[in-house]
Amino acid sequence: MADFSSATITIDAPFAQVSETLFDIEKYPMWSTAITNTTVVTRDDAGRVVQVKMTINAGMMKDHVVLDYDWAQAPERLTFSLNDADLLTAMDGAYVIKAIDADTTEVSYELSVAISMPVPAMMRQKAEKTTIDQALAQLKAHLEG
Repeated sequence: MADFSSATITIDAPFAQVSETLFDIEKYPMWSTAITNTTVVTRDDAGRVVQVKMTINAGMMKDHVVLDYDWAQAPERLTFSLNDADLLTAMDGAYVIKAIDADTTEVSYELSVAISMPVPAMMRQKAEKTTIDQALAQLKAHLEG
């Protein structure tokens, strides 16, 4: 897969609250304007989402996707990869969560996408970065109220 775009933000909320929000994938549309719909396809024995259908409307990236989630490194890292989509041919990402202190958490978001139509790398990377920055800002606003 191509290089990842990434960004990090500090959120004034405890690790448990941040991870709970990020792990509640089906509620993403409540705080993320880029994810307009989620439908859980599969859960694991612990009740965690393993596969979800999403409608994404993030500027240049508009698609209906099916993502697979990997919980092996949770709660510090939640990764996802594309299973199926209308336009995207690849989408890999991760949220990396780190407690700074009892009331402050650092969240990094890594994302790499590939699309079925020709898009210059610079434009794709700009779209990734915009998507990441918007997602982190909205997560922060949601958690800090």
